[in-house]
Amino acid sequence: MKSNQLPINEYADFYKSYIQSLEDVELIEELEICLHEFIKFVQNIPMDKFDYRYEVGKWTIKEIIQHLIDSERVFSYRALRISRNDKTPLPGFNENEYVDNSNGNDRNLQGLLTELAVVRQATLSLFNSFSQEQLIKIGIASNNEVSVRAIGFIIIGHQKHHQKIFAERYL
Repeated sequence: MKSNQLPINEYADFYKSYIQSLEDVELIEELEICLHEFIKFVQNIPMDKFDYRYEVGKWTIKEIIQHLIDSERVFSYRALRISRNDKTPLPGFNENEYVDNSNGNDRNLQGLLTELAVVRQATLSLFNSFSQEQLIKIGIASNNEVSVRAIGFIIIGHQKHHQKIFAERYL
């Protein structure tokens, strides 16, 4: 499925900008491609920028990479539960508390990028295992309806959003 075919009733308004900013991309293919693009992009960032905050209270690049890892794990867990027809409403998570307790700044860049790649490989394996029927299942996460396939596109859009922020505010 391509991102422009995703009905807007399969995700919350909060994620609209993530999904609608995607060009006409195919879900599985783009999950793989955008990871490689992101890693290449990050590896070209000057080393002195990884602990930089463009404003007081904003996250560093290393914290954002850790945030991407944590968020992808949460999103993938949601996709798994919904795909298995679990009707339990899934709670949101406080991204600021996750970052504050992540030790992202204490980690080295290569370790973060390796973990991101490993998490993405797990996400790809999970999404490759879903049938067409599972991809269109809808559940509740953060008090909003969301489909399994929308979660995949949210993962992509979320990563691309932060990459754009890196380019605009950190470099």
